[in-house]
Amino acid sequence: MIQLTAGSCLGLHNAAPGDGSLFDATHTLQLLSVRLVNSNATSTVDRYRIIVSDGEHFIQAMLATQLNHLVKDEQIKKNTIVNITKMTCNFVQDKRLLIILSLDVVEHTDIKIGNPVTLGPEPGAAAGTPTASTSAQQTPAPAPPPVQQQQQQASTALSANRGSIYPIEGLSPYQNNWTIKARVIQKSDMKSFSTQKGEGNLFNVTLMDETGEIRATAFNTVATDLYDRLHEGKVYFISRARVNIAKKQFSHLNNEYELGLEKNTEIEECLDATNVPSVKYDFVPLGDLEKQAKDSTCDVIAVVKDVADISTITSKATSREITKRELTLVDTSGFSVRMTLWGKQAEQFNSSQAVIAFKSVKVGDYGGRSLSFFSSSTMAVNPDIPAAHSLRGWYDESGKNVAYQAHQSTGGAGGAGAGGPGFVRSEIRSLSEVKEIKLLDDQNQYFSTRATIVFMKPDSLWYAACQNPDCNKKVTDDSGSWRCDKCNKTWPKPKYRYIMAMACSDWSDQAWLQGFNEVGELVFGMEADQLHDIKERDDLEFNAVVQAATCETFNFLCRARTDTYNGQSRVRFGISRIQPLNYKEEAMALRDQLLSPWGQTAI
Repeated sequence: MIQLTAGSCLGLHNAAPGDGSLFDATHTLQLLSVRLVNSNATSTVDRYRIIVSDGEHFIQAMLATQLNHLVKDEQIKKNTIVNITKMTCNFVQDKRLLIILSLDVVEHTDIKIGNPVTLGPEPGAAAGTPTASTSAQQTPAPAPPPVQQQQQQASTALSANRGSIYPIEGLSPYQNNWTIKARVIQKSDMKSFSTQKGEGNLFNVTLMDETGEIRATAFNTVATDLYDRLHEGKVYFISRARVNIAKKQFSHLNNEYELGLEKNTEIEECLDATNVPSVKYDFVPLGDLEKQAKDSTCDVIAVVKDVADISTITSKATSREITKRELTLVDTSGFSVRMTLWGKQAEQFNSSQAVIAFKSVKVGDYGGRSLSFFSSSTMAVNPDIPAAHSLRGWYDESGKNVAYQAHQSTGGAGGAGAGGPGFVRSEIRSLSEVKEIKLLDDQNQYFSTRATIVFMKPDSLWYAACQNPDCNKKVTDDSGSWRCDKCNKTWPKPKYRYIMAMACSDWSDQAWLQGFNEVGELVFGMEADQLHDIKERDDLEFNAVVQAATCETFNFLCRARTDTYNGQSRVRFGISRIQPLNYKEEAMALRDQLLSPWGQTAI
């Protein structure tokens, strides 16, 4: 039988929130209960309350939401023995709230170890409840040392003066009299806006503690008053702000709520920044960006290999000119990726060859996977973290001479085999369902489908493109030579690239799917130049090639988008990925559908 860590519950029950050594230590405990707690009807994030036991006593704690998958995957349940490796402690409504941030499963068992009993009221309870000394008389707990008593007294005074210290993860619109202790990890510029009601200004900050992140926004006179009081990297006590449902079109943080800073919002700098970490990253290698969904956000760390000059584009929405600058990023994966900076970031950037950690940058798919820096993104130039030092050493030693690979356009085949990144077999939609998709203007919706090619227009399978591999724009025939207006170059012949419209069918309906060069290369098994030469040489052979490619079935990841032509709107389906069927994987998937959770056939 596994030996539980004796005295852990008692120590955690009496510990002050600032006792980092205890909360970062490893405790082997048993879970006596794992229960879903619905804090409010509108919550979209599940929260679980658990009871942990050391065999002598038991206490309650909350599971950090990033660990929810352990419950849903049944990795932890009643009587599971775990090693809890990281916790944090906050006071909520004058009660101690333990939040488990990290744990490892040790063993599953069906029996309860020992005969644990509950502990009395925690130290520092509100007036009218037993005090720390009274609680100590009720249990065999030793008196805490003087330093710990001072921390407890300070925590109690803080709770009385500022309200309860809440974890960011625990905030909701149904709570008041709370205070968070959080670090500002990003602060935007002051922005101006104009509406029917008039003009105004705003700025926002991203706040972080050990339990999560949240966005806070201030408007007009409040923004003017608070802008110079909040600084990136510093820690603050913040209270009396309004908790709202997050507007996801403006924020990509993993939090269903956001804060509205108001006139009576209280902000006080905290000089003791313990238990408030610096920026936390979850780096994605540049070579793995294909696995990230378009328009999602991620963190990357890379070397800036090249810096392009500043250029301008005209915004379609506002008709204003916007400055931008493109960086070429590389890392140890052997891939290079284009990062676009906008506005002031583009104008002020001067860190060529630097190692930069980017947080919450947007993933795009224009011309292959790309990245974009936007208002809630942050960057740290040459950060003092192990990943940066390792990357710096690698690049200086050998990385400068590596031939890097760029991501291919996601309009192509991408991935290897069915079930690769992007295509989701469990979410396949029939073409009849696809045709019922209703979209707002400029809205994209992605879906997975399986269909068979039944017809392709043989007279419009390709176009004449520029030979510059970074261009691929259409060229025009200029008396025997081919001119590219974008590159301002003339070529003796073009490079042909596929642009295809395919009628595809499944059991339910037929739809026209549109794809580009990599789609055609997978469908025909040859480049467009080769197929063009076949057509020029022999129409019968060309027709045979097209006929052979017809009636083949593929897995598709497609994008539905509203298109307006001659004043009429319609939904067009573009192919983001196409993957040939892997019949072994398809058979295994069908087998899995027939198996019950206990491994026996369901029929």
